[in-house]
Amino acid sequence: MTHLPRPELPLGARLLVAPFLAIALLSTFTGAAAARVQREDGQDQRSKPPAPTVGYDISYPQCGNRYPANPAFAIVGVNRGIVFKANPCLGEGTAGGSQLEWAGIDAELYANTGNPGPQLSSHWPHDQTTPRECATAARPDPDTADCAYDYGWNAAADSYATAVAAYVSLGWAPQGATRTPVDNHWWLDVETANSWRDDVSLNVAALHGAVDYLTSVGAASVGIYSSPRMWSQVAGGASDFAGLPSWVAGASTLKGARNGCAGPGLTGGTVQLTQYLSSGFDADYSC
Repeated sequence: MTHLPRPELPLGARLLVAPFLAIALLSTFTGAAAARVQREDGQDQRSKPPAPTVGYDISYPQCGNRYPANPAFAIVGVNRGIVFKANPCLGEGTAGGSQLEWAGIDAELYANTGNPGPQLSSHWPHDQTTPRECATAARPDPDTADCAYDYGWNAAADSYATAVAAYVSLGWAPQGATRTPVDNHWWLDVETANSWRDDVSLNVAALHGAVDYLTSVGAASVGIYSSPRMWSQVAGGASDFAGLPSWVAGASTLKGARNGCAGPGLTGGTVQLTQYLSSGFDADYSC
């Protein structure tokens, strides 16, 4: 590139221009500083990332203990670790205070899942005809995908009824209510600590039943909580639930939880939450 010579100003002209140039530069710097003050009320927002949105989840292990203070959002487990068992601290009149009351009327809720099979479960849907047919005269086999679906449906129905009862106990829903007063976001807790079948297709059928029940009663959304390892072991990494959000467990720090947001969802869907440990609580980072 060719540069043309720039005409030199006479010394007198330069002396006249210099004060105006200094004022202009000073205005530029002070204007930028003032803009930062106005934009951040005394702090430069550009140098600080926004604070992370962190909530907490609690359930029966926290009964009688203190609960996290001022979470950005709250998630409560409705079961006592397994299906068809209620969290004794969910509603009013429980030792240590109601966990649902702590979380608020718009709480997100999670339910345990499982599929122990007809030999182990006292809740197996023998002689059930809807939504699927299981162990009837026409279809006597009790160990089918349809039976597993009914089991998952029934387990989710029991968890939902537990949530409704807790809302009623707090006066947030009327006596005799069959629905929660809000359309909660629900999560299905899929962990290897619960009972599952070796045939993962039967486990997937049970999860389908649970998803479909919660959808039928107007859940705002239904998602999957698990770790990649547990999800692979229980459901074979099934992509059947690709449209559902993931809540991914396994991180030990906030940094790890934040990095987990960039990973794939459990079922190929989006990662909505990642869980990590914080001050003895399960904290949840919102992606």
